[in-house]
Amino acid sequence: MPETDARLALLKDWLSRDLGLHPARVEPASADASFRRYFRAFHNGSTFIVMDAPPGKEDVRPYLKVTRLLEALGAHVPHVHEADIARGLLLLEDLGGTHYLSRLNAGDDPERLYGDALRVLADIQVRGEEAAAELPPYDREVLGRELALLPEWFLGKHLALELSTADTQMIAAAFEFLIGEALAQPAVFVHRDYHSRNLMVVDDRPPGAPSGSARHSGPYPGNGGNPGVLDFQDALRGPIGYDLASLLKDCYISWPRERVVGWVNGYRTLLRSKGGEAAGRLGGHDNAEFLRWFDLIGVQRHIKVLGIFARLWYRDGKAGYLNDLPLTLDYVRDTCARYTELGDLAQFLEQRVVPELPRANARVAARATA
Repeated sequence: MPETDARLALLKDWLSRDLGLHPARVEPASADASFRRYFRAFHNGSTFIVMDAPPGKEDVRPYLKVTRLLEALGAHVPHVHEADIARGLLLLEDLGGTHYLSRLNAGDDPERLYGDALRVLADIQVRGEEAAAELPPYDREVLGRELALLPEWFLGKHLALELSTADTQMIAAAFEFLIGEALAQPAVFVHRDYHSRNLMVVDDRPPGAPSGSARHSGPYPGNGGNPGVLDFQDALRGPIGYDLASLLKDCYISWPRERVVGWVNGYRTLLRSKGGEAAGRLGGHDNAEFLRWFDLIGVQRHIKVLGIFARLWYRDGKAGYLNDLPLTLDYVRDTCARYTELGDLAQFLEQRVVPELPRANARVAARATA
């Protein structure tokens, strides 16, 4: 029996034998860029999500820890009803199947959706000082390791570029600048993937949660509120602009620069409206400084993502993320062109990278369909 089938059999046995649940059916709900899988179980007219995180490849303990921290801050994360840490199985609240991206692509009002997401983010950042202290730091080592994904996987593996000594030195200097800028920002609770595929529309979802566990006499509780927040297990304590850039410079959907700047300025106002020393410190001296924080940590994030998307194909055989490389690269190009400290990197991207990306993606597409 394949390992994945064995894991599914184990999951079903856990539900029935250990939890006393006997779902009418269990079907795939989603997968992500890791080894985790998610299944939706249908039971007595309700649904819930079961996370399958194979031990040795995934550890559910960070997920459980960050769930606890975010729930205490009022964020609507999937409530954990049951956990088998040793076997890597979690029974979770089902936040439905409607993520922000689908609603935004369907033409829903982004002001309402982003308004909810920004309010939740502000609460996490302003109220989460003690929670952030429980997280590992987004330090020089982590930032550098993420930036290094670009030359290895995107420039080297995907574009097959040969870098000269001058190229390597220029890239290293740009990375050092970005690391310094990141470390200079106020440190807050950082989700690290706060974007449209990890935010769920739940405010119009009918109430109801799974019931029937051998350990519960009544329905499992939900914790309400829009948006539902997913994929937070890699949270760190780091730059305040990071999650804001993840949301407003989303790798899966884009908005005009002037609209983004308006949202960024509005978010700074929201932070400052919460009062107190922390809120004032997090907002920076003025709009220009806050926008700079947002822009430059966005470059670091998107450089990392370019490497990750390429790695997902060359290491893990997942080609779908290559379709998102052009938009991600556009964010890096746009910001590098706005900041003189990144001028050399901007020139390199225009001359060496932009012409090669369509050809590289075409090579992968031909190989994937062969």
